[in-house]
Amino acid sequence: MTYKVYQRILELLEAEGVKTLFGIPDPSFFHLFVTAEQRGWRIIAPHHEEAGAFMAEGAWKMSGVTGVVVGNQGPGVANLVPAAINAAKENAPIIFIGGQRAQIAAQRVRRGRIQYTPQYRYFEEAMKYTAVVEYPEQLDEIFQEAFRQAHSGKPGPVYIDLPMNTMQASIDPQPIVAPVNYRLLHLPAAQAQVGKAVEMIKSSTRPIMLVGQGAFTSRAHNSIAKLANILQCPVIHTYPISSFPEGCEERTFPCGFSPAGSLAVSESDVVIAIGTEIGETVHEGKKGHWAKNNDQRRWIYIERDPLAIGVNRSIDIPLIGDLRDVVPQLCNELQAFSRPLNDYTKGLIEKHKIFRQEYRNKSPKDAVPIHPSRLMLEVTQAIPSDAVLVRDGGATSIYTWTYAQITPRDSIWNQNFGHLGTGLPYAIGAQLAKKDDRRVVLISGDSAFLFHISELETAVRKNLPVICVVASDFAWGVEVRGYRGMMGDDTPETEAHWGKQLRLDLVAKGFGAHGEYVEKPADIAPAIQRALDSGKPAVIQIVVDGDANARDVPGHEEYSTWYNDFWY
Repeated sequence: MTYKVYQRILELLEAEGVKTLFGIPDPSFFHLFVTAEQRGWRIIAPHHEEAGAFMAEGAWKMSGVTGVVVGNQGPGVANLVPAAINAAKENAPIIFIGGQRAQIAAQRVRRGRIQYTPQYRYFEEAMKYTAVVEYPEQLDEIFQEAFRQAHSGKPGPVYIDLPMNTMQASIDPQPIVAPVNYRLLHLPAAQAQVGKAVEMIKSSTRPIMLVGQGAFTSRAHNSIAKLANILQCPVIHTYPISSFPEGCEERTFPCGFSPAGSLAVSESDVVIAIGTEIGETVHEGKKGHWAKNNDQRRWIYIERDPLAIGVNRSIDIPLIGDLRDVVPQLCNELQAFSRPLNDYTKGLIEKHKIFRQEYRNKSPKDAVPIHPSRLMLEVTQAIPSDAVLVRDGGATSIYTWTYAQITPRDSIWNQNFGHLGTGLPYAIGAQLAKKDDRRVVLISGDSAFLFHISELETAVRKNLPVICVVASDFAWGVEVRGYRGMMGDDTPETEAHWGKQLRLDLVAKGFGAHGEYVEKPADIAPAIQRALDSGKPAVIQIVVDGDANARDVPGHEEYSTWYNDFWY
């Protein structure tokens, strides 16, 4: 029997639960793609490799299954590089596979080699691991090491270079080794440390949970919710909108973008940090809103990487392990412990409700062009309550933080890197992961949406009914504010450089999607309902007030403090 390397690759990936492949078919991968489809895989061919990698990341964030994306030799691989850097910053365990010319090309002393470059070197700085499969016999160990590296300690991306001579080689079939036999799948914390943490929690009077994106991307919603409901304490986002533990929505607050969240932080006596780097967005847990009582506040930190302990701030009880194992450990030890919802936390809930109501009242109700705050209010009241919320853009994302009327169970944004253009690919990946169970709603600025607008065709081709709400100010949104502040009113390349002839709804229809163009607040909810009813991918272009989008961005002062003592 002829047994090819590309068959073995699929078997190695299947052992890890992977059955979806992102990439553009090309000679390097023709056999891989065809064989994958024959084995029942989903093949997603984007229009740009970068977008394909973002799709893989979006699917991983909603499923927990490692994303795999391929790029063809030369320009295809080059197109993956920005997404690889983004994945590294987002701690996303994505497997990047690059096609390459036969390995003999690597050593030839010649010039003018078409499409040949030492591709793996482009990835070395960002990747946790890079490798070239020079010989077929290396295949298993390299792929196993790739998964081991991607999921050990702080998660991150890896890169594998596959020369054509290796890809087409024949090998002897061998039994597939299960992941449990070559990498660590579970990592509970030391029981003695768990016991210390439990005692600290029991003795606290105003504990809070500081929950980061790691809790969301690990799909640990249920265990996080169980712990939060045992403690009946405030849950603080490390970013203004993230996922929330089910049953805890009322007492889930952003820090700095809500008086309730800031007060809960400043008056807390114990912090249980889960799935977060304790970075600049929370002032490293010691400055800004954390400065009050910093010397008395005690910290419990659940973290996979022991090298993270004590870097940004001191930690009283480090729980080194995978939060998917450690949080259940805490819950088990606390199962006989109950803390009622006290008057203090009830007061925070009421304070947050008043804060949101005040912002609703300040939002111009009938103004045309539509104020961005009104767009957020109307949109987030009209979308399904269980929607997966994806965000993209600058001003648009910041408006969402303050004016969204839902705290979504799942919210996706490349919050660590801030890479524009991820929104539509993320939404496509998320919808692939959720299939028909839940609708995915993207709220994006028009500049960000235009980065990968061609992927609307991918959504149509794959029948993925993502709803894209695009706040259209026909400018570079929040950048206008910066330009005006530094350069005065002379901002020719940021303001009105498209003009209102830009009709994204018509572009959507050209791709075979549903399109809506909205200029009045009262028309937003009906447009969203029509888009939902269409069952198609949809673009709802909503014209917003460009001046307000630049000038009135809420919470900008808080956002600017994330950079601590320096900008450069």
